[in-house]
Amino acid sequence: MGQRLEANMLSIPDLIQKKKRGGVLSDEEVKTFIRAVTNKTIQDCQTGAMLMAIWQKGMVVKETETLTREMMSSGEVMSWPKEWAGLVVDKHSTGGVGDKVSLVLAPALAACGCKVPMISGRGLAHTGGTLDKLESIPGFNIHQSAEQIQKILGSVGCCIVGQTEMLVPADRVLYALRDATSTVDSLPLITGSIISKKGAESLSALVLDVKFGRAALYKDLESAKELAESLVNVGNGLGIRTGAVLSCMDGTIGRCVGNSLEVIESLETLKGKGPEDLMELVTTLGGILLLMTGLVSDLPAGRERISGAVTDGAALSKFRAMMEAQGVAAEAAQSLCSAHTDYYSVLRKADHQSELTTPAEGLVSEVDGLVLAEVLHKLGAGRSKAGEPINHSVGAELLVSPGQRAERGVPWLRLHYEDPAPTPDQMNRLRDALSLGTDTQTQQKQSLVKKLLLPQ
Repeated sequence: MGQRLEANMLSIPDLIQKKKRGGVLSDEEVKTFIRAVTNKTIQDCQTGAMLMAIWQKGMVVKETETLTREMMSSGEVMSWPKEWAGLVVDKHSTGGVGDKVSLVLAPALAACGCKVPMISGRGLAHTGGTLDKLESIPGFNIHQSAEQIQKILGSVGCCIVGQTEMLVPADRVLYALRDATSTVDSLPLITGSIISKKGAESLSALVLDVKFGRAALYKDLESAKELAESLVNVGNGLGIRTGAVLSCMDGTIGRCVGNSLEVIESLETLKGKGPEDLMELVTTLGGILLLMTGLVSDLPAGRERISGAVTDGAALSKFRAMMEAQGVAAEAAQSLCSAHTDYYSVLRKADHQSELTTPAEGLVSEVDGLVLAEVLHKLGAGRSKAGEPINHSVGAELLVSPGQRAERGVPWLRLHYEDPAPTPDQMNRLRDALSLGTDTQTQQKQSLVKKLLLPQ
C-alpha cells in the first residue's frame, strides 16, 4: 500500500510544474512541499521556483488554508491550561510608522482577563518592530521559552516575545527565500506567514490591523482589503475567530517615532495621557477581541472596557508586571511607571536634539510619515538587513498635530540623533514632510479606522 501511495505522489519538479501552469495543489501536495522545506530535503532553488510559481499563479482559499495549516504544524504548537479556554488572544499589524499599539493593547487586554502570548517581530525597512521598542528598556528580555511564556501568562496575563526556534520553522526558511526571490508581496504567502505563526500560538481569537496609505505596504484601501479578507478567511478556516480593521497610515500613529521615544509615549498613554489616534486603534482592536471572546456583547462595550483599563491604571500595572517578569529591574520598572518620572533616568537619550521650525503660518494639514520613517531609518533607528544593530535613542517627536494652527517660525519637529548626523538633504526632506494649509480648508478630526471585517 505504501509503495502504491508513493507512486501517486508527484516529485518536487512535478509540483512546481503543476503550480507554474496554474494547477491547484492538493492537500497532500502542499504537505509534501512544506515537509520538504522543513526537513531541508528540497534545494533552495526549487523552493524559490515554487515561491515564484505561487506568486505568479496565486492560490485558491483552500490551498492557502492548507499551506498555512502545514506551515503552522511544521514545528511546536503551543498548548494552554484548559481554564484559559476562549481567553487566549493576540493581534497582528501589517506595519506602520509610530505603531506602538501592542505596548498599550497587550496589558489592557490582560487587565480585562485575557491571556496574550504576543509573539512579535523586529523592524525591517521603514516600519518599526515591537521587539526593538521593548529592547530599548534596559534588561527587557524578549527571548522566553514556551514554559516561561506560560508562567508569565499565568502570573501577569501578557508577554511580548520573539519567535522561538521551535515555532513555525517552515516560515523562517520561506521568509528568507521570499526576500531573496522578490516574492514577498504574494497574498497566499503573506497570509501563510502571518496566520501560521498566530495559529501556532493556539489562539481563541485574533484581530488584524491591516494598514493602507502612504506609509503602509499597501497604498490603497482596495488592495489592503484583499489582504484583510484573505487573512480573515484563512484564520477562521483554521478555527481561530479572526477579525480585521482597515486603518489609514499616511502620517504617524501618535506623535513619537523611534524606539525609546515610542516607549515613552506608550507609558504616557498607559498613564491616561495618550494621543487620540493611538487610543482609537487600541480601543477598537481590543474591543473587537473582547467581542470575539464573548467577554462583552457589543463593540461599544468592548471599546469602553479597554478604555477603562487604560484610564484606571490597571493596564499600567500589567505593563509594569510584564517588564519585571521579562527581566527589567523592579526599581527601573517602578520608575518608568511612576506619575512624574524622568524617563531618561532609565532609557537612553540621544546625544543631540535639533528642532525644525514652520516656514510659514497656517493649519497643519499633515506630516508625511514615510519620509520621517525613511530618514530616521538612515540615522540608525532601523535596519536594512536582519540582525543589524540599531540605535534605540534615535527618533523624532512631532510638536504639532494635524488640524492645529501654527504661527511662522514655531518648532514643529524635534529630531533626536547621534552618529550619523542628518545631512542637509535629509533635513530638507524632513522640512518638506510638513504640509500647511489655509484656514478655508476646514479640518475635521479624521478617524484612522476606515473599515471593520468581523467573523460571521
